[in-house]
Amino acid sequence: MTISTPQRGYRVVDAIRAGEAVAPEVHKAARTDDPVLEVHGFSLWYGKSRALHAVDMAVHRGKVTAIVGPSGCGKSTLLRSVNRLNDLVDGVRTDGDILLNGSPVYGSGVDVITLRKRLGMVFQKPNPFPMSIRDNVVYPLVIDGERRRKVLNEAAERALTAAALWDEVKDRLRESALGLSGGQQQRLCIARAVVADPEVLLLDEPCSALDPVATLRIEELIHQIASRYTVLIVTHNMQQATRVSDFTAFMYLGRLVEYGPTAAVFQSPHLPETEDYVTGRFG
Repeated sequence: MTISTPQRGYRVVDAIRAGEAVAPEVHKAARTDDPVLEVHGFSLWYGKSRALHAVDMAVHRGKVTAIVGPSGCGKSTLLRSVNRLNDLVDGVRTDGDILLNGSPVYGSGVDVITLRKRLGMVFQKPNPFPMSIRDNVVYPLVIDGERRRKVLNEAAERALTAAALWDEVKDRLRESALGLSGGQQQRLCIARAVVADPEVLLLDEPCSALDPVATLRIEELIHQIASRYTVLIVTHNMQQATRVSDFTAFMYLGRLVEYGPTAAVFQSPHLPETEDYVTGRFG
């Protein structure tokens, strides 16, 4: 990982680099009395390496929140902590907690399988299963025990419509999903993620493997589904964050630096390091 050296003194970034604990700059408008996700003093270690440092933030219900920051800053680690995908990595340990609609994600006795059913997840690269388009979409329902053909067919149409893909594939539902284009495959994965009506949709750089045209379609789709779902998206693309999100969290070396409405973070941030990062002068 290469991080350019700032050209002017940064109070927060300098403190973080020195290993000091610093309070994030949270805009008043970023605070909410109705969060769908609450991150409370959450830290994570991979073995002896600490990836997250006491992160505190609340994710607004029914909004799109973007997490930005340099490579290796912990943004994907934080996203994957929400549905405990990091549990699959040897040597992981955590401190603090994350609440999903008031329920602890890391509490004792939490059923991780049940937790993940409450969250939709879409990864950087499209990952359709080697089965039909229709079976890809309804897979989460099938593994949860749903067998009624009518229910599954209606769910597939509803999810594919929500993912702006129905008109393109309605006559090909029995064909392999592997025959779709990259952009179509990613929209298929979004359809699969929303078919069970998740409480939050998690997107981990969903456009990083797509061309500009497919990226535009995904961004348009995020705008459409944001009316129904809370979306938490990790992106390395500053322009994308401004286009799709309502709130933006800037992270650096595993810490939350600044969090506020996207327009404020990009146009009038409180910290000079945030201003220089989002304008490309630092990072």
